[in-house]
Amino acid sequence: MNCKKMNWVLALALPLVCMSVQAATISYLGFAQKFGVLAGSTITNTGTTSIHGDIGVSPGTAIADNGTIVLNGTQHLNDGFAQQAQIDALSAYTSLASQPFTTNLSGQDLGAVGTLSPGVYRFDSSAQLTGTLTLDAMNDPNALFIFQIGSALTSASNSSVSLLNGGPNTGLYFQVGSSATLGTGSMFVGNILADQSITLTTASTLLFGRAIALNGAVTLDSNKITNDCLESACGTGTDFGSVGFSGGNISAVPVPAALPLMATALGIFGLARRRIKAEAVL
Repeated sequence: MNCKKMNWVLALALPLVCMSVQAATISYLGFAQKFGVLAGSTITNTGTTSIHGDIGVSPGTAIADNGTIVLNGTQHLNDGFAQQAQIDALSAYTSLASQPFTTNLSGQDLGAVGTLSPGVYRFDSSAQLTGTLTLDAMNDPNALFIFQIGSALTSASNSSVSLLNGGPNTGLYFQVGSSATLGTGSMFVGNILADQSITLTTASTLLFGRAIALNGAVTLDSNKITNDCLESACGTGTDFGSVGFSGGNISAVPVPAALPLMATALGIFGLARRRIKAEAVL
């Protein structure tokens, strides 16, 4: 094989290797880790919304910004990154839903359950937050909070989530069976993975996490969303260096869907090496 042919092989295979290595080393959320907002159908916005992290849609192709999105990240319209992020988000969603729960909170308001320690909390149907939900990571280096919500998640106006005593590997996930709505002026933290849609009403915030709608839309209205932010950068609160509360000791961690690309890349290299040897013999 001459140099031109080898260069062609490298040009084809190296991007696959790089993508596979990245998928193997990034978080439990896979490529969805990069996003602050990820939707299945569309993203709409009213007013001025600030987003720290990428935004994207897949399989949809539209972002309707009738206000102003101040983006510290990259926009992805059904490109390879958005497609892979949705695949990885679905994998994470499925894994979160399959974790055995430690406490069933069905019928209780999240604002009235007291301070919760790390665990997997189950709601058979919908979940409501009125007031403040306080979570104490108890300085556990692998503290993990999972909220499995059978249908809808709704937070009342001016409600909040507060996470204390966290660390770099703290994980906080809300796995929502249908749709999530954050009330006006509410302050949420953590990662929301909803099967359908997510709505952030006027002036609500989602700090140190992500709004991920697998199939429906993400609707924004004068919001603030940060997927990876320390107090020095964002001015309000801290995620203890946990890259948006996307850590935690999750037993059934899914294999990032992009990893099969590594096998493809290695196969290309293998074919190239065999062809080089064959041509050398000739």
